[in-house]
Amino acid sequence: MNLLEILLSTGAQSFSGVPDSVLAPLSDALVDQYGQDGLHLVAANEGNAVAFAAGQHLATGKIPIVYMQNSGIGNAVNPVASLLNPKIYGIPCIFVIGWRGVPGVADEPQHVFQGEITLKLLELLDISYFVIDKGTSAESVKAKLLEWKPLLDSGNSVAFVIKKGALSSVVDPEYSNGYSLNREAVIERILSTSGSDPVISTTGKISRELYEIRERNQQGHKRDFLTVGSMGHASSIALGIASSLPDTKIWCLDGDGAALMHMGALAVIGARAPKNMVHIVLNNAAHESVGGVPTIADRISLCDAAFACGYGHVFSCETQDQLDVALESATSGNALAFIEVKCALGSRKDLGRPKTTPIENKKEFMEHLQS
Repeated sequence: MNLLEILLSTGAQSFSGVPDSVLAPLSDALVDQYGQDGLHLVAANEGNAVAFAAGQHLATGKIPIVYMQNSGIGNAVNPVASLLNPKIYGIPCIFVIGWRGVPGVADEPQHVFQGEITLKLLELLDISYFVIDKGTSAESVKAKLLEWKPLLDSGNSVAFVIKKGALSSVVDPEYSNGYSLNREAVIERILSTSGSDPVISTTGKISRELYEIRERNQQGHKRDFLTVGSMGHASSIALGIASSLPDTKIWCLDGDGAALMHMGALAVIGARAPKNMVHIVLNNAAHESVGGVPTIADRISLCDAAFACGYGHVFSCETQDQLDVALESATSGNALAFIEVKCALGSRKDLGRPKTTPIENKKEFMEHLQS
């Protein structure tokens, strides 16, 4: 199904959201047709996308489209409930939500509970929804839009909830950047420096690569906390640990999309300024774990932001030599450090996933911290 074509038939002129693997055919088509400017915004987080959509509606009177993974509903709840709702401003919106963790379908552990409550959350938010799967016809989707017209005209929002495989790819983009460092090799170099120090890693391929490096080196996983969900919060978890264990060096492996998602964490971390924390952002300017749609991390300076927020040592690395200098300084230094490592897109085709459960990871990690 070509959902973009159907959505455009509503007269929609605004699209915003956070990429999701289930919705990759839609986000790829949007990037192909509109890029990241004008009427299409790849947002920092889902609440950001909802607010952008509200502004577009206020300016044009058109009904905006917001796309996201169901894990992002939490980020969107506040503007949905206190901005869009008919009891407030009555700003209509069509949501397109990728449904990870569909009950009865095997998925990653971070998606299970979110998948169970997805439809209930929409009901609580008074958002009418329609589930689209592989067997759903384009005609039924168009019919649902006609049925929803009175709701939208009266300021209500609606949602298409998309199951895996329901959307058809109409473009085959090749995302790339100008960076050369291999991310997995960079992580391995970082681990050779961090030694037995605790490492907190962000969701997606960074945690998967960290896990596989430990497996390959037969090092075990007790040093690492794999933040398999909660995108954008790994650095705050690391701050909590660093503040509680001031004599232990704490390493945070972050991604550019995650860092952008809750960028206020930079200010909080910088203001607290734990001398024992090293915050590393592996920046490939893309949401690679969900398909490779570009972020804006190549258009801004994360290092300038970190410096302005109060990080004591700030480094940007594009070469192995620069990375070695930054890691040496972070190891021997006595100040909060920020290291941006610009990495190429791409990962091994046989990249696996953690075989331990989140509960097992937590228990082993806590035992390591206490020892």
